[in-house]
Amino acid sequence: MRTVLVTGSAGFIGYHLSRLLLDEGFAVVGYDGMTDYYDVRLKEQRHQRLLQHQHFRAEIGMLEDFEQLRELALDTRPEIIVHLAAQAGVRYSFENPRAYVDANLVGSFNVLEVARELGVGHLLMASTSSVYGANEAMPFTELDKCDTPLSLYAASKKANEAMAHSYAHLWGLPTTMFRFFTVYGPWGRPDMAFFKFTKEVLEDTPIDVYNDGDMYRDFTFVTDLVRGIRLLLDTPPSLPEGRGETSPHDSISPAAPYRVVNIGNGEKVRLLDFIEAIERACGRKAVRNYLPMQKGDVQATWADTTLLRELTGYAPQTRVPEGIEQFVAWYREYYGV
Repeated sequence: MRTVLVTGSAGFIGYHLSRLLLDEGFAVVGYDGMTDYYDVRLKEQRHQRLLQHQHFRAEIGMLEDFEQLRELALDTRPEIIVHLAAQAGVRYSFENPRAYVDANLVGSFNVLEVARELGVGHLLMASTSSVYGANEAMPFTELDKCDTPLSLYAASKKANEAMAHSYAHLWGLPTTMFRFFTVYGPWGRPDMAFFKFTKEVLEDTPIDVYNDGDMYRDFTFVTDLVRGIRLLLDTPPSLPEGRGETSPHDSISPAAPYRVVNIGNGEKVRLLDFIEAIERACGRKAVRNYLPMQKGDVQATWADTTLLRELTGYAPQTRVPEGIEQFVAWYREYYGV
């Protein structure tokens, strides 16, 4: 039985990934700081559900606590590390930028050090579509330059990519960075738009629609996302002997066993269409409060998922109406609405 260390296991994506890995016969060691960025009870309930499985172990600790993280890793000896834990959110980075330095820079450095010491067979780390920043050509591909981040959150994730590449080069550490595109679904984060929109529609309170609704996102259903991560576990990058050996879409580094992979739905959806899907699932219309673009935000995201398909044979397929129906059904049951 292979053991996977998942940081952020009580988080939205970490919970779904851990559950999938357990269902597929892995042992999962979860590490989570249970920070109060949003309702800790939601995180605790995710962990409680995972703890019902005999092959799940949970430890509460901060990424910044290197000795605790190292001790756990040395005790459990994971073959694979999936690093999901981070300080998330674009807007919050304006209010509390230090949290991003502590969790995303110092914390990720600690994960890299642990992976190096253990010599894990594969390190997978979460990045974000936000690293594409001010890029305008779409769909975004992994070979695009990402030198124009528009928030400290995006900058911290771009820094993670650079840090991970250096470790992959120096220590021969097989590393895959995956860039998420607007994830949504059951057990989601209350700070995210799909969650807030659903809450506000059901409560008949106004929803804030930025840039007058002229925005587009590549909405990715969470179970599709974690399936992509699961398949990438079995595809550790290796240093190519020559560029001619690789696909023209491959982001494999010429200097390290390191690769970046987009995980998105592969289509851009208009924000107003996404809101309408929530309205249909809720059975009522939203009261819309149209506002200008927020600082640090981007007008559109859209993933080229060619590389994910080439590496795994998989492409996310859940359409927005179907995914939103599943989320709203979960929301109604969880909150008794």
